[in-house]
Amino acid sequence: MTKTRSADQAMAADAPQPVVTTVDAIALTVGIVIGAGIFRTPALIAANSASEWTVYLAWALGGIISVMGALVYSELATTYPHAGGDYHYLTRAFGHRLSFLFAWARMSVIQTGAITFSLFVFGDYLSEIFSLGTYSSAIYAGLAIVALTVLNITGVREGTGTQNFLTSIEVLGVILVIVAGLMIVAPAPQAIANTPGPSPSSSSFGLVMVFVLLTYGGWGEAAYISAELRDVRRNMVRVLMLSILMITTLYLLINWAYLHALGLAGTAKAEQVGAVIMNRAFGERGAEIISLLIAISALTTANATVFTGARTSYAFGCDFPAFRFLGRWSPRTSTPVNALLVQGGIAIVLVFFGVVTRRGFETIVEYTAPVYWFFILLTGISLFVLRRKESGIARPFRVPLYPVTPILFCLASAYLLYSSLAYTRIGALAGVAVLTVGAVLLLFVRPSTSDKRHEGGRRN
Repeated sequence: MTKTRSADQAMAADAPQPVVTTVDAIALTVGIVIGAGIFRTPALIAANSASEWTVYLAWALGGIISVMGALVYSELATTYPHAGGDYHYLTRAFGHRLSFLFAWARMSVIQTGAITFSLFVFGDYLSEIFSLGTYSSAIYAGLAIVALTVLNITGVREGTGTQNFLTSIEVLGVILVIVAGLMIVAPAPQAIANTPGPSPSSSSFGLVMVFVLLTYGGWGEAAYISAELRDVRRNMVRVLMLSILMITTLYLLINWAYLHALGLAGTAKAEQVGAVIMNRAFGERGAEIISLLIAISALTTANATVFTGARTSYAFGCDFPAFRFLGRWSPRTSTPVNALLVQGGIAIVLVFFGVVTRRGFETIVEYTAPVYWFFILLTGISLFVLRRKESGIARPFRVPLYPVTPILFCLASAYLLYSSLAYTRIGALAGVAVLTVGAVLLLFVRPSTSDKRHEGGRRN
């Protein structure tokens, strides 16, 4: 008999404890989703929209798709509360081979890429205020990775407390930009027309939705704290619904402010639209404020991603003897220490890689998006599989209008998978190549014998 504990056996001993409050979970979810993207993507969305109503429709549709996904995740998370989140659902539905690939992709592509990108943005904008020299952004990013990793190793309360503080500043900052935009008198159409830059297009709604849902991305991270959320069966639905309602409201309001102040053409031509708004409202001081705001937004996203990302590595470390060093939970700090250290190490490597080959925002989208939407689609499909495979399990929450709601979510995910492949190039190939390395590793690693019961789909 193997001495390696499965993730579910670990739950009874040195394992996640329900110490995360509803407020903590909402702050974590909102903090992941509302990042630097909301200050970058609106210009790209406006440039590919035929009218202002197209912009509003796209952001509202993004909220609706996110709600459908949140309903799917609510059923999965309340039925199977587990630190592994999607990893656990994919294991139960499809077995360890597929879930191993997901965990590998999350550790090497999805989460670490998101952390690195967010902290490069953090470094870019902090360098506008105080530069550290030629490699200032990379230095700031590396230091932030170390600091956030140490912070989250120190204890779950330290990690969530910091997240609550950063998310509060982030949300207040978004509200400040909204107010500034609504205070500004819109310029004359002729002045906007004479401004250099791209003009709105009427032929790229698919691309619009890619960027919209990229900006909404991250709400599913709530599933990774389901094992640590107090009264998860009652509070998970509340966390997801309130988070998405808050995010959708802020996104619609900030785009209203952008369009009110600059119009559709002006928003399309303003690459750093938030900076333009703050400059007009507050002058040069506004530029410093927006730089600090975007830096804080990026740091907020990175901290939340560090917090949730290591949970997957912990779960698959429990299941695979070759990676069991990742499956150790510290009862003293209530954190997956080794998983956090490995995650931080990979992110540091990506920072060094980015110093030489960094191509910015679009490259990270290329690298992560196809892999991300592929596994989101499979997670949606897992709900149908588990409904059939484990029909006798009590489900505290059931998706309304089943099967219509999850079918619509899966169709939206498939469309985003297609769009992310259609609009990407070498970055997507790199992400797929890293995923292929994980497939090769499957030839040499096997799950714990005692944990193979998951493949039979029995209730823990």
